[in-house]
Amino acid sequence: MGVRAEAYDWLEEASEDLRHAKASLEAGSYNWACFAAQQAAEKALKAFMIGFLRRRPPHVHDLTMLYEEVRGMLDLPECVREGLGELSAYYVLARYPNAGLRRPSKSIGRVQAERAIAVSEGVVQAVRGRLESS
Repeated sequence: MGVRAEAYDWLEEASEDLRHAKASLEAGSYNWACFAAQQAAEKALKAFMIGFLRRRPPHVHDLTMLYEEVRGMLDLPECVREGLGELSAYYVLARYPNAGLRRPSKSIGRVQAERAIAVSEGVVQAVRGRLESS
């Protein structure tokens, strides 16, 4: 039995979010780059759950928790695993004033956005590799 088409839909949306993250980085919208990177990683992990666990992913945004559910089936490089917590925080931190930063659009810089994109890219690539090898 192959991977469900729905898993590829989620993965393609993850790729689109990653594209938006990179465009936001180039536009200097670093907080949006971080949020889009978080979304890409979340959707990729959920694509993996749909494709390999064959179940609905939980309605959560915590990337470390999502990864724990698939850890034995999806290997991520150590630098990607270690960045999941920081990337998860951008789900809220990058969008809302006073949710940790007074002005996310002013407080999040290029370095954070580049790190977020690198972690997200690692997740998306790992999931794509596993789905395409099935």
